[in-house]
This record gives sequence, structure tokens and C-alpha cells, in this order.
Amino acid sequence: MTGISTAPFGDAAVMIAGVAEPGVRERVRAIGRELERRTPHGVTELVAGLDSLLVRFDPLRTSPESIEDVVRLLDETTGSDGTVSSVAGRTFTIPVVFDAGAGPDLESVAAELEQSVDDLVATVTGTVFDVVLLAAGMAPMMEGGRFNRPVRRAAQPRTNVPAGSIMIAGQNAIIQPFPGPTGWRVIGRTPHVVVDIAREDAAAILPGDRIRYRAVDRVEAERTGTAFLLPDDEPAGARQ
Repeated sequence: MTGISTAPFGDAAVMIAGVAEPGVRERVRAIGRELERRTPHGVTELVAGLDSLLVRFDPLRTSPESIEDVVRLLDETTGSDGTVSSVAGRTFTIPVVFDAGAGPDLESVAAELEQSVDDLVATVTGTVFDVVLLAAGMAPMMEGGRFNRPVRRAAQPRTNVPAGSIMIAGQNAIIQPFPGPTGWRVIGRTPHVVVDIAREDAAAILPGDRIRYRAVDRVEAERTGTAFLLPDDEPAGARQ
């Protein structure tokens, strides 16, 4: 498994890690998607990171050696580009309000990057972000930022960030699906709902999807309403 390693992580988990190279990182994610789609006997939980995947298992039902054998087999059958059968790979264009009310860290991030707020918004809206994993609460986390340097996390985490908040740190971005705390820098907010647990497919966005942000004013955001987010090629009302 060139570029990918596996190792026991405590008594009931195996850590799968890849070197920080785009092709290898995508193969780790592809393995994770296959494990999620066809969960091996004894596996109880998958915890994804940017360059790693933690596979938790029941030690009374399987062993770390068995998990490593499955991972090795999946790696051997995964293409060099990490392609696997998946419903992902869609494109979303997400309207975002970029102002001090929706993005309380917008001005401080622009100052940190030594650019104007307009230039920062232009950078964000001019970037296609790739969704790499679903974090806590099915929050879509994405990479591909083109900031002139990695954005620092907040020195003092916020205790209650509204749902729909668009946040950045490093060269990554994430959308807050539910109100809650965060150490990410909040630069805007979308009116759309990105996770609805009342739906069978609760998460609107999946790993492998691509995200574009579009700047809108508050009038257009209010007109959009709190609709469940749909991909660009799916008509409104298609998933009622």
C-alpha cells in the first residue's frame, strides 16, 4: 500500500493514514467510502480525518489483522485516482451573505491576510472547494482554499454559531449545520439548510461533491428562504 499505512490504535481500532499527497489522500477517502458502503463484520464506527481514517471494531467479533487485510484488499482494487462507485461528485452553488452580522470574523480574517474584505470575498467565491469528509453533525468539510497563507483558528472559540455559517481555517472551509460552538473563523452565512435529520438522506452535501459560494445580499437571502440545499442540476422540489 504505497503511501498508506495501517496500525493498531488501542485495543479496538485501526488507524489508516496516508502521506499528505492529493492522490494518496483520495485513496484513503475512497477506502473509507467503501468501508461505509460495505461495512465489514465487526466494524462499529468510522471516524474520518483529512489524511486518515480510524476504524473502530468489536474485538470479540473481529481482529486488527482482519481489518488490515480488508483495507489492503480495498487499496489494491482502488484506482490511482481514488475512484469508487459513489453518488457523490455533484456541484453546489451556495448563496452566502458576507457582512459583519453574518460573518463576524470577516474583517479580522481579511486583515490577517493583508487584503480588503472585497478581495477576501472574491477569493472565496472564485474558488471551487472539494468536500473531503463529513465532520461532527454531518458538517461538510472541504479543501482547496486559495488564501495567500493559512488562516489561523480563533484565539477564543465562539460558543454559539448559527446554522448555515460559512467558516474557514487553514486552507479549508466548513459549513455549520446546527447551532453550536466552533474554533473556526466565521465569514458568512447561507440561508439554506445543509442537514435535515427528518429526511432519509439527511445530508445535502457528501464527500466528493464540489462547492462554489455566491455572494448575495440580505434581501436575496430572505427571498431564498431556509430551503434544503439541492445540487445545481437538481430542480427545486425534486426531493420533497
